Amino acid sequence: MATNKTQYHRHLLLLWLLPIIATSAACFAEVYKWVDDNGKVHFSDKKPEDTQAETLDIQVNSYSFPKIETNLLHNRSVPASSPTASRQIIMYSTARCGYCKKARAFFRKNNIAFKEYDVETTAKGRRDYQKLNGRGVPIILVGKQRLNGFSEERFMQIYQR
Repeated sequence: MATNKTQYHRHLLLLWLLPIIATSAACFAEVYKWVDDNGKVHFSDKKPEDTQAETLDIQVNSYSFPKIETNLLHNRSVPASSPTASRQIIMYSTARCGYCKKARAFFRKNNIAFKEYDVETTAKGRRDYQKLNGRGVPIILVGKQRLNGFSEERFMQIYQR
């Protein structure tokens, strides 16, 4: 009986690990590019036997932690000596962005006042986003600091300064 239970648990473990192993192996697969006789470009994870192919260097695009930068649009209408100048929060966002939703919920839950501009539906949001060289949302400005993306930890680092 103990043997059957052990085998059962090994099978369950294997079923659980199999997708992880398969995904990991796919991450390290090589990608080949070649052009056929008709000029059509092909990509594959299998090297063609009858044609010379270029091995592509594929870089994983991963986002590990929101980046903090200097805010290029610091609000000059608020005097620098004002206590609100260093704590004024502006968020450039979209309605469909999951990280924007998390930031909104976090601000509301913690009673943190903020102004929000949708970069897709408001002229000011679109204009400022372009001036900020925006490449993703949210962009959160806290005084002279800029947070690209959102994590509670990174936000609190610049908010509590």
